[in-house]
Amino acid sequence: MNFHAKLVAAQSKKQSVLCVGLDPDIERLPIHFYPELSPTERILAFNEAIIESTLPFASSFKLNFAFYERFGTAGWDVLERTRRLIPADIPAIADNKRGDIGNSAKFYAQSVFEVLDFDACTVSPYMGADSIAPFLAYSEKAAFVLARTSNPGGADLQEQKIGEDSLYKILVSQLAKQANSHPGCTALVVGATNGSAMAEIRKLAPDMPFLIPGVGAQGGDAKTVMQATYKGHGSIAVNSSRSILYASAGADFAQKAAEEAKKLMHSLRP
Repeated sequence: MNFHAKLVAAQSKKQSVLCVGLDPDIERLPIHFYPELSPTERILAFNEAIIESTLPFASSFKLNFAFYERFGTAGWDVLERTRRLIPADIPAIADNKRGDIGNSAKFYAQSVFEVLDFDACTVSPYMGADSIAPFLAYSEKAAFVLARTSNPGGADLQEQKIGEDSLYKILVSQLAKQANSHPGCTALVVGATNGSAMAEIRKLAPDMPFLIPGVGAQGGDAKTVMQATYKGHGSIAVNSSRSILYASAGADFAQKAAEEAKKLMHSLRP
C-alpha cells in the first residue's frame, strides 16, 4: 500500500484529517512528568502518552527532526523509538525539509525511507528537480514539497514575482505537471495562514495531497482550510502540534491533549 492509499484508509476509518505533530520542546514538558529521567527519555515517555491519547482522533503523525537532532545521538535514538510507537496502519511523516543535490538527496531518501521507515517526508525545492527526484523514486512513499509555507518569512521568496506570477505558483504548476509521473508520491506543504494562497494552489494542483501546518497556535482557521483545500479523504493532512501537545502543563496533559485533538478533528470536517 502506497502512502496515499494508506492515508485515505486511515482518514476514512477515523473520519479525520488531523495530523498530530510530535514536536516536543523539553522546556515545555509538564514539570511533574518523570523528572528523574534524562531529557530524551522524558521526551520519549511524553511522546508515548501523546500518541496513546490522541490516536483515536489522529489519522497521521508528523515528527519534526529539529526537536530530536538537538540532542545528538540520544535524540536520534528517541526519534527512531518514537517512530516505532506509531501503529503500522497510521502514516508517519518526517518533517526534515531535505533539499540537496541529487547524490546527497539519494542518501537522505535512504535514511528517511529505508532506515527510519517513514511513509513521507518534507523536502525543499530550492535546488531544483534533481534534489527532489530521489525521494520520488520510492513509489510507496511521498515527498511533501514546500510550496507556500505558514511562517511569516515565507513571503520573502515565495511571493516574489517572476513575470506575472509568484514563485510559489510557478513551482506548484511545474510540480502538478510532473505529478502524473509519480502518482501519489508528489505532494505539497501549504500553510493554513494564507487562505487565498491555499485556494489558488488547490486550483493549480487539484489532485495533489497537501500537508497543511498552521492551524492552532499559528492562527490558521479550520473552516477556511476545509473550504479552500479539501477534496475528500487523502487530499489533505492538517497538522497541529503546540495546541495539542501543550493543551495543559499539569498532570492531565494527555487528557487535555486528547480533548484538543478531538475538538480539532471535529472542526476539520466538511
